[in-house]
This record gives sequence, C-alpha cells and structure tokens, in this order.
Amino acid sequence: MFRFVPAVNSRHVWRFPQISRVLWRPYNSSSVEASTYDDEYRITCIDFERLFRLCHNINLARCLHGALMVSGNSQRIHLSTRLTNLYANLGASALSKEVFDWIPNKDVYTWNSMISIYVRTGRSRDAVRSFYQLVQTSGVRPDFYTFPSVLKACDSLTDGKRMHCWVLKLGLVRDVYVAASLIHMYSRFKFTDLALTLFDEMDFRDMGSWNAMISGLCQYGSASDALDFFTEMRLLGVEMDAVTVAAVLPACAQAKDRNVGMTIHVFAVKHGLADELFVGNALIDMYSKFGRLDDAQRVFDHMIVRDIVSWNSIIATYEQNGDPLTAVEYFNEMQLCRVQPDNLTVVSLASAVAQSKNCENGELVHGYALRKNLMFDNVVVANAVMDMYAKLGAVDSAQIVFDQIPAKDVISWNTLITGYSQNGLASEAIELYNQMAEFEEIKPNQGTWVSILPAYSHVGALRQGAKVHGQVTKNSLCSDVYVSTCLIDMYGKCGRLDEALALFCQGACDNAVLWNAIISCHGLHGPGDTVMKLFDEMRSEGVKPDHITFVSLLSACSHSGMVDLGRRCFSLMQAEYRIRPLLKHYGCMVDLFGRAGLLDEACDFIQKMPLKPDASIWGALLGACRIHGNVDLASFASDKLLEVDPDNVGYYVLMSNIYANFGKWDGVRDIRSLARDKGLVKTPGWSSVEVNNRIAVFYTANESHPQMGEINYYLALILPRMKAIGYVPDFSFVLQDVEEDEKEQILASHSERLAIAFAIINTPPKSPICIFKNLRVCGDCHNATKYLSVITEREIVVRDSNRFHHFENGACSCGDFW
Repeated sequence: MFRFVPAVNSRHVWRFPQISRVLWRPYNSSSVEASTYDDEYRITCIDFERLFRLCHNINLARCLHGALMVSGNSQRIHLSTRLTNLYANLGASALSKEVFDWIPNKDVYTWNSMISIYVRTGRSRDAVRSFYQLVQTSGVRPDFYTFPSVLKACDSLTDGKRMHCWVLKLGLVRDVYVAASLIHMYSRFKFTDLALTLFDEMDFRDMGSWNAMISGLCQYGSASDALDFFTEMRLLGVEMDAVTVAAVLPACAQAKDRNVGMTIHVFAVKHGLADELFVGNALIDMYSKFGRLDDAQRVFDHMIVRDIVSWNSIIATYEQNGDPLTAVEYFNEMQLCRVQPDNLTVVSLASAVAQSKNCENGELVHGYALRKNLMFDNVVVANAVMDMYAKLGAVDSAQIVFDQIPAKDVISWNTLITGYSQNGLASEAIELYNQMAEFEEIKPNQGTWVSILPAYSHVGALRQGAKVHGQVTKNSLCSDVYVSTCLIDMYGKCGRLDEALALFCQGACDNAVLWNAIISCHGLHGPGDTVMKLFDEMRSEGVKPDHITFVSLLSACSHSGMVDLGRRCFSLMQAEYRIRPLLKHYGCMVDLFGRAGLLDEACDFIQKMPLKPDASIWGALLGACRIHGNVDLASFASDKLLEVDPDNVGYYVLMSNIYANFGKWDGVRDIRSLARDKGLVKTPGWSSVEVNNRIAVFYTANESHPQMGEINYYLALILPRMKAIGYVPDFSFVLQDVEEDEKEQILASHSERLAIAFAIINTPPKSPICIFKNLRVCGDCHNATKYLSVITEREIVVRDSNRFHHFENGACSCGDFW
C-alpha cells in the first residue's frame, strides 16, 4: 500500500510529481529501510537527501523544513546544513541564516557553507564576520575549504593579510587550493609581487595555481607577464584546461597578440575545449578586441549553448566595432530566443543607438529600461542612457535622466558635463561642474577633468583651467596621458602656447596623443611650417603618426595656403604609413584646394573620392565658394548639402550670406524662408573675454550688457581715428538690405567688436587682450582689429572657429589667409 507523510502539504507536493513519487512509496514493514522508522510515517535521511536535490520551489522548501522538524532529523547537522544551502539556492538567504542560527553544534562544514552563502549572495562583510566568529567563539578549527571562500570576500587588503596570517598559523599555506586563493586575492588588490612570491614558494603547483596567477596578472597586472607565465606553463608540460584558455585569451587581447590568441583557439578546438560556454564567450570577446567581426561571428554561430554573456558579447562586438545596426538586430534576436536582457545588454544597446544617431530608438531604449526597472536600481544603466541622449544631441533629455538618478556617482556627473561640453554648451558644463563641487562625497577624478577642460578651452576660461591644473597636480595626475593632453589643448586654445609646450616637454615624448595635441595647438596659432617642423621632430623621435596627426597637418596646411605641402602630406599618409584616408582627411584636402582658389581641382578631387562625400566635404566646398564668390558652384554644393544634411542651419546661413554678398536679396529671402519652414534657428554669434577673473559674453547686436553705453561711446569715439589711419568699412559683410549709415552701425555691433571695446575699457593700457568667438571672424572685424592694435598699442588675440589671430602693430599672424 501507499502511505503519505502528513508533515508535507499535499497541495504543494502534487505540483511536483518527482518529489511526490519519493513520498508516495510502498511501505514494507519487513524492509531494511522501514526498520529505520519509528512509525510508518517516518521519512528517512536518504529521503531528505533526495528531496533536497529535487526541490526547486521556496514553498516546498518550507514544507520540507517542517517535515525535517517533525521527523526529528533537524538535529542532524548535515541535513540542517543541506537545508541552509537549499534556501540560499532558492534566493532566501535570510531563511538560511535562521536555520544556521538554530543548528546547535555547528561543525566546520556548516560554517563553511554559511560563509560560502554570504560570498555567493554578495554579502562580503557578513562572510568575513562569520569567519571571525568561527575562529574566536565557536571552538571549531577552519580547514582548507574555509579560506578559498573567505578570501574572495575580503574587500580590503587589511582583511586579506589577516586571512593570510590565519593560513600561516593553521599551517594551511602549503595546500594548493588555499595558496591559489591567496594568489588571486593579492592579484585582485594589484599586489602582484606578493602573488608572485607565494607562487614561487609553492612546493607543488597544479593547473589551478597557474590559472590563478595568469588570471590575476591579466586582470590586475600586466598582460605581457600573463603571456610569459602561460609560455612557461606550457614549457613545463602543465596541461591547459578550459579555465586556462578563458584566462589567457583576455591577456592576448590586452597585449594585442593576435597570433597567440588564434593559436590558443586552435588548441581549444583540437582538445574539445571550445565547446565550453565560458571559453566561447572569451573567444568572442578576444576577436572583438582585435576587430575581427567575422571570427567572432563564427564562434558565436558554432556555440551549442548560449547564455546572457554570449549574447552580450556579440552585441558588444558589433557596437564596439562601429556596426550599431547589427548590434540592435542581435538584441532583437536575443529577445526572440527568450533570453532576458540584463544591465550590460542595455548599456551596449544604448551605445549602439547613440552611434546610429537614431533619436527614436533612443527613446525606446529609455522606455525599455524604465519598464524593466533597470534605470534607477543600477546607476550604470542610468549613466549609459544619459550618455546616449547626450551623444544624440538631446541634452535636455540627458538632464532629465540625471535629475531622476537617486544616487548619482562621479560618472553620472562626468557624463552630463561631457554631454554639455560636446554639444557646444560650455557654460552649462562649467555651471554643472561648479554644482558638483558643492557635494563633498563626490570626488573629481580623471574623467571629471577630462570632461571639464574642453569646456574651459571652448570659452577661453584660462584662470579656471589653471585652477584645474593645480588640482590635477595635487592629485598626481599630470603624468596621465589623457589629462595631460586636455591641459595642453586647454592652454593652446586659450592662447598660451608657452605653457602648452612646457607641459608637452614634461610628458612622455613617445606618445602620439601628446604629439597630436601640441601639433594641433600650433596649427591653430601659427604658420604651417612650424607645424611641419614639429611633425619632423615627432618622426625623428620614432613616434608613429596616426590619422589624427594627419588631420592636424592637413588643416594647418589649409589655413596657411600651403597646397603643395598638403599634397605631400596626403600622399605620405598613404604611401609610408599605410593610413587609409577618412572623410576628415578628404574634407581637409577639399578645404585646402578651395581656400587656395583651386575650385576646379577641389571638384575633381571630390569626384574621384572612393568614399561617398558627406556634409563636411560639401560644406568645405561651399565655404570656399563664399570666399571666392562662385555663386553657381555654391548653389550646386548647397543642393548636395541639403541632400545629406538638410537640418544643419549653418549651411542655410552660409548660402544666404553668399547671396547677400552679391546683392541677390531674392535668393536670401528664399533661403531664409526655407530654413524658417523647417523650424531651423540660426546659431547666434557670440564672443567672450575674461576680465578681472570673470568671463563676459557678448552677442551680436545685443544691448543687455550693463556697460553697453560705455562700449558704444568708445566705439563711436575710436571710429574716426581708425578711419584717419586708413580703415574703410567693408559693407559686403552686412547681410541686410539697409542704408549705408545703418550698415556701419551693424558692423560696430558685431560681438567681437563689443568684446574688444569692453576689454579696452576695463583693463590697463597696453595690456594684451584675448577674445574667443564661436563663429568665423568676419573680414571687416578682422581689418578693424588690425587698426585697433595700432591705436591702442596692444596685442589683441582673437580665436574664432578656425584658428587664432594674433594682431600686433597693424598685422595679423594669419597673413590675412584664414
């Protein structure tokens, strides 16, 4: 007959037939098993072992807990410990702790289980506290199973060293598992020297020891050292396993050693290790780092089993290698396969959408993250969504996300500061940085200064940038290549080439990034031959130029009218350095030919381009047409621009100005009407100047400044003196159809003229003036500033959107070519 144990609720058991079969079993009073029962309803220890293995539901686990209590087996330590682990596996760690506390005479196995549960559930401090209770109050001696878990829980080097002392005291240091755990712990805290010492002192090294050392060096030390260890391991005849392969593949990617990586892949296939899930994931990640999308795709396609890491890896592969559309397609396929996306999936997806410049998809990503409650439980996801909006140009949306983050970290602040800065909102970026300084718990880091320095560069806030330089020095970050590059760029763009050069000389002269920064700064300031001297010096130092180097070189040649030198640089880039030109390089060449008046050659160059011309190419041609007055070609370039970038108001303004220069007011009205119909608004021209540690910003024809009366009076007073020494107003730069006396007033209201007058009024005589303008300085203001430099006996520096103009004694450093 069948008997059912009443201690277990049948309402739950019937839902689990595998378990019910254990309980509904024939009862034979003469069997050996039955002899262990006090009565016919008793469940044996063997039954409980089987039930624990079959239980996958928290309600049924509670029933089994009750059955264990009723059966009188709760005093059996191994069964209570199994119940503790069962609750933990079902996500009820609080119940695990309750069961653990009720166990009367805990043994080392029980303590090890509870410590392991704390580690698995991320409660590191509780794991460490349990260890101290074990050694101080329980009277139980830890064994070699205790330390691998508790060493993982150590979140400070101090705790790690204390554990090491206990290992030595208990004589467990020679145990290979304990030693491997110590190696991994020291590697995690970047004390690879101590890890190496432990490794060298081991009497016996198994595969796990080698894996721990290789993994530690790869993650927290040097990838090249990890590969050296791997080579030594192979020479000593130690066989690799799947863990070794998964540990060494990231080292190959970090060391950029593709050959070794592919060799390990072959070994993994040959020995049947490539079918391991984590090996496949590591292979995808490695090939992604090498940019070999086909190989990563092939590994993914051949995977028998895929987990969330596999899907995240393939999505990140395409996202990080410039194929955002395929990344989004894999996200959709992942959902069709019923794999639930996690935080990392959304982070990669947000980056892919930002690359694709699809604002509608950006809102969908934001909505998805909100529906899945991923936004505010995890600040990393919120930061990724905020960064996505900033890169899509939707800074207001980024600000909304920022305001809704309950616990902002320093990356949250850095992301929004960068977003404002990269979208031309330097003042907003600076204001946000000042707000950040009010929160003592948020400490600026490398990313903060890399974010804010370009904003200071944009508005020419030299003094504030210098303060950041002081903070960088205080935090010993001057040697950081990214921070140093931003400081060089800031000083160069604020007109202080000497400081920029001094910083460059303090840095590592073998770094192409620093060379690019100093070359770019000199390209903004001086003639192209100075830039070429720096380039020759860079090559003589053995530093290999990259594509950014040649963008700076070609731009400097363009702004200096050095056509032949520009041609040689473009040829050198391809022939000697095997750098395939990007659209930026082609744009510089079109600009070079166009500025020099070689419009036919510029058109021919565009037609022969292997890449499809984008807005930068046609924009360069349109700008050249404005300089040289070619209305027909300008109309052609304008049509092309409206095809590839119909929503850029700058091109409408440029074409309108060309028509205005030739008095074609009907064309001006048509262009402006077209822009209005599209809802496009012209970017207002502004100029800024720093006086008495404060930045004053002036907008064209804006009368709101409190000293506007003094400024207008000074300009009216100085105009006759300028005319007396040769200044003649150039009315071709007045883009309105008005009378001549009104045109003269319009020229005097340009933002750079207002800023210069303000600086002259508020600074000592003959002191230098530095003005920053967001647009190209107009020809009349350029001419007027030369006369102002003579009358005031000042050096006047103006940085416009193209370059620096150093005015002194009636001449400009650009040679009237800009």
